[in-house]
Amino acid sequence: MPADRERLDAAWTTLAELGVTLADLQRDARPTLPTFDEYLPQVLAAAGPGALRAYRSYWQRMTTAWGDLTIDTVSASDIQALQRRVVDNARARRNSRGGRHAGELLIAAARAFYNVAIADGLIDAADSPAHRVRKPRRLPTTRRALTPAELTDINLVARTTGNDTILDALLLRLHTETACRRAGALGLRLQDLDAERGLLLLREKGGTVRWQPISLDLAASLVQHAAIRGAVVPTDPLLRYRNGRALTSRRYDQLWRRIGNHLHWVAAQGITAHWLRHTTLTWVERHFGYGTARAYAGHTDTTGPATTTYIRADLQAVANALAAMTGQPHPLAQSIDGNRVV
Repeated sequence: MPADRERLDAAWTTLAELGVTLADLQRDARPTLPTFDEYLPQVLAAAGPGALRAYRSYWQRMTTAWGDLTIDTVSASDIQALQRRVVDNARARRNSRGGRHAGELLIAAARAFYNVAIADGLIDAADSPAHRVRKPRRLPTTRRALTPAELTDINLVARTTGNDTILDALLLRLHTETACRRAGALGLRLQDLDAERGLLLLREKGGTVRWQPISLDLAASLVQHAAIRGAVVPTDPLLRYRNGRALTSRRYDQLWRRIGNHLHWVAAQGITAHWLRHTTLTWVERHFGYGTARAYAGHTDTTGPATTTYIRADLQAVANALAAMTGQPHPLAQSIDGNRVV
């Protein structure tokens, strides 16, 4: 039956006298929200590998602090207080900046947590306390391109120390030629290698996928490495330890710690594999221009000047740069004279 208009008017008048609004009624009609402890498994299940690697420890800190609280009871000031504790307790490293990066990650993790709750319809976007906290301004990176002498010293230590110099030398060469990120190398499968055409299929940050030219020498080394260490099925991991297990990020930590033990400036500056990316991309930009360096890096974002739309480089341009850098011909490169394509 249709509602009686007079009764509706009387009900609204009574609610107004009590100070109750429509928003109050809608909020009260919602089911009880989960606690942080109850909701964390859903957030973890919805997160991708990159988010898990970056945010898992911070989500655990959130549940340690607020585990028995429902997700709508935490305020922006609560998140700021936790951020301050994270900054104060951040592990001191040679290249640390007073915990600033840890504080930034805590805010990013909290926003990612509440983004899932918003998508699930548990809270409104405007009610997210994490999005009301300002993220610290990111400082310029201290990374730079390594000099040829520094790169030579790093490779020499990798090739002459450690319990698997073949793997370490292969890793350094792979990152130097491709400028790939660590996750890109760890995600390589046997089927991602096209040795005949000198190509690797890289899957990296933001779900990007691209074919990256590599020298035929590196391609042959990767084929030999995979065969000797037990990669058989196309989906098998390409990079492996001597016992056949798939390579993990721990090898990178051990490698750069060992290099730092032999080269004090590596430890002092906190040099890692990502510095090789800077080194290669800087060389490519200086010799082949910004457009080619952008393609070499696998950058596909659309932010920045509109000019980037018109200076997009193709796979052949990347192969030209690789051939010039390595001094080796590549199947996809044009004839090269010095640093100039002819």
